[in-house]
Amino acid sequence: MGTSQPSPGQEGSSEGAVYLRRKITLLRALSLTIGTIIGSGIFISPKGVLKNSGNVGLSLVIWVACGVLSMCGALSYADLATTIKKSGGHYIYLLETLGPLPAFLRLWAEYILIRPSINAVASLAFGRYLIEPLFVPCHAPDAAVKIMSILCISLIIALNCWSVSWSANVQTVFTVAKFIAIGLIIIPGLMALSSGRTENFQNAFDTSSLALDKIPLAFYSGLFAYGGWFYVTFVTEEIVNPERNIPLTVIVSLTVVTVCYVLTNVAYYTVLTPNQVLSSEAVAVSFAEQTLGHISSVIPILVALSCFGALNGGTFASARMLFAGSREGHGPPLLSMIHIKRHTPLPALILMAPLVFLMIGIGDLYGLLNFNSFSRWLFMGLTTLGLMVHRYRHPNLPRPFKIR
Repeated sequence: MGTSQPSPGQEGSSEGAVYLRRKITLLRALSLTIGTIIGSGIFISPKGVLKNSGNVGLSLVIWVACGVLSMCGALSYADLATTIKKSGGHYIYLLETLGPLPAFLRLWAEYILIRPSINAVASLAFGRYLIEPLFVPCHAPDAAVKIMSILCISLIIALNCWSVSWSANVQTVFTVAKFIAIGLIIIPGLMALSSGRTENFQNAFDTSSLALDKIPLAFYSGLFAYGGWFYVTFVTEEIVNPERNIPLTVIVSLTVVTVCYVLTNVAYYTVLTPNQVLSSEAVAVSFAEQTLGHISSVIPILVALSCFGALNGGTFASARMLFAGSREGHGPPLLSMIHIKRHTPLPALILMAPLVFLMIGIGDLYGLLNFNSFSRWLFMGLTTLGLMVHRYRHPNLPRPFKIR
């Protein structure tokens, strides 16, 4: 292990120094961002959005609104990332703009609450989609799903400990699998819609089951599916030409993901009735059974691969936040150490595992989703406030990318 770390932008100063190398190109940054956003969310959140919005029409509006909100947040973070050129995402921006207390709270909320619950959700979705087809027409035992989930997250942590390049290349491959899975949903759905199957959109804004007090929960589910747009700012010090590539990454990623999500939901509602969506344990599998026939078994495999990719990207990025926080003195020095040969933040990665295992053991998908959402989005709001404070305090500071 080593702890030496040159200041951002000075990594070329010593060939033998121990630091995180700039190995993330634009393609890898896009794969990290898109591959982390498109994970378990689009395959489990439609049920939560529909349940809490009360009707099909409002649920589609919420999916679009969540995309717009995520784009606004992503552009704010791109502004901060190209001005404050340090890894660490939320944590480092809060530290530089609002001070050490909110940064400290954000760091430990990530470690204790947010990251374990998000990883548990994606791991459980992975286990559910991989195991469920083996038990059709019955539901898979929870114990089997949880064992598979633990094996999944263990493999991902080991991969990220081993090599930055390997984890980045795996992310690129699994991003392709995500687009294949989404394509196998969107194309049959739009074909069915073009053939006249519009009955599920009749009375789309029926208010008989609308409950305004549940709308925030619908947004939580939708925003969870978009979560991950900020991970590219966790690894700023490892991105090639961050002033150009970070803004490009967030703009392209959010545009692509929003279009994919809206079309995927339109496809779901074209083929499945609202009651079928609400009663399904795996919406994508229920969709595939009605549209893909004999090849429907490929969908749960692709969805599981999508969840694996999202877990890999989230684990890769969030370990950098723990690393950055400890480097700034807000965590144990152990978490700021880097493996001398692998150049990976190995202690930060390994110490993430126990709480993830605990939440997999005691939690369920939707309970964990609601559990992490409030604290996660509260700190994102504080980070955006920090951008305004930082601009007021430093009006003449060079900003390579600036939003109005």
